Amino acid sequence: MELQIDRVVAVDGAEATVTVRCLSGPVSRDARVTGFGGSETIDLRVARILVYGHDVEALDSGVTALVTLHGEDVRRLRSGTPTDGWQVLSG
Repeated sequence: MELQIDRVVAVDGAEATVTVRCLSGPVSRDARVTGFGGSETIDLRVARILVYGHDVEALDSGVTALVTLHGEDVRRLRSGTPTDGWQVLSG
């Protein structure tokens, strides 16, 4: 699975809400995110997936969604820019 972060909407403690595009799916609720697409490791869990304002159990490739992630590593997430590129979360 791969999720490309477009924008970090909110970070509160060990929870972050981010806008993502699913590059490789499906991505299920409770899935573990373990890396930034390279060798850098993280430990996050997908807690909630919203597509067009509706809770869904899984996210398919090519779909954009609002995703809530849990874990101490949420502080390492950042919004993407055309200059810096986008973080890609893998699991």
